[in-house]
Amino acid sequence: MSDFSEELKGPVTDDEVETSVLTGAGMHFPWLQTYIETVAIGGKRKKDFAQTTSACLSFIQEALLKHQWQQAAEYMYSYFQTLEDSDSYKRQAAPEIIWKLGSEILFYHPKSNMETFNTFADRMKNIGVMNYLKISLQHALYLLHHGMLKDAKRNLSEAETWRHGENTSSRGILINLIQAYKGLLQYYTWSKKKMELSRLDKDDYAYNAVAQDVFNHSWKTSANISALIKIPGVWDPFVKSYVEMLEFYGDRDGAQEVLTNYAYDEKFPSNPNAHIYLYNFLKRQKAPRSKMISVLKMGSSSCRKARAPTDSTLW
Repeated sequence: MSDFSEELKGPVTDDEVETSVLTGAGMHFPWLQTYIETVAIGGKRKKDFAQTTSACLSFIQEALLKHQWQQAAEYMYSYFQTLEDSDSYKRQAAPEIIWKLGSEILFYHPKSNMETFNTFADRMKNIGVMNYLKISLQHALYLLHHGMLKDAKRNLSEAETWRHGENTSSRGILINLIQAYKGLLQYYTWSKKKMELSRLDKDDYAYNAVAQDVFNHSWKTSANISALIKIPGVWDPFVKSYVEMLEFYGDRDGAQEVLTNYAYDEKFPSNPNAHIYLYNFLKRQKAPRSKMISVLKMGSSSCRKARAPTDSTLW
C-alpha cells in the first residue's frame, strides 16, 4: 500500500499534531500550524474548532478551484478533526463533506491509486452510515470508470441489502438507483451474451445454453431497471437499455409504451432525447411519416422548454 494510503489509515498521534509529516512518497501533511488559531493552556495547545474547520474548508475549496491537489490533500488531513466538533449539526454533516471533498482530491491526485481510494471510501461508509448508500453508489461509479465491473457490482449488491435508519422517500430512490446501475452492469453482460448468441447457429449444441443465459440476464436487468424509469427524472441510459431488451424479445408494444411515457408524461422533466428515442423506435417499426414528424416537433418544443431559464435553474 502506498504511503498516502498509510496516512489515511493510520491514527493521528500527538506527535503528528505538533509536527509536519513528510511521507516517503513526498506527500506533506502539516496540521496548518500557521493557520490554526491556538492558545497555550498548561503547556498544551487548545484549537478553536470553529476557526480551524472554517479555515481548512476555505483553503480546500480554493485549492480545488486551482487544481492544487497536493495542497488540498494537506488541508484535508487537518479537516478530519471536524468529525469531533462539539456542534452536533456540524458533526453530522461532516462525513458527507469529507467524502465529497476527499473523493475529488483522490480522483485527481497524482500519487493516489485504486487502493487508496477504496480504503478512503470504505472508511467513510463506516463513519457516515447515514450516507452509506450515496457513498456506495459513487464508489461503484468510480470503480466502473476504472473498468472494475466485478468490484462495482459487488459494491452495489452490498449497498442494495444495507439496512439502517428510516425508510424515507429519498432512501427509496437511492435504492432504485443502485438497483438500476446494477441492472446496467447486467445489461452489459447481456449484450456480450447476445453478441455471442448471434455468432452461433441454432443447430449448434451450445446455442440453447447461451440463449437461456441471455434470457436470465435480461430478466435480472429488467427487474432492476423497470422500477427506476417509472420515477420522474432523466434516465436516458436506463431507458435505452430496457427498450433494447424489450425489442429483442419482440415486445414492441411494451417498448413503445415505455418510450411514449418517457417522452410525454408531464411528471417527467423536459427531455429532447426522449422524443429522439421514440422517433428512432417508430422509424425502426416503419411508422407513418406524419407520426414521426409529430414526435420530432414535440421534441423541438421540449428542447426550447429545457433551455428556458426557470426559478430552479437560476437558483
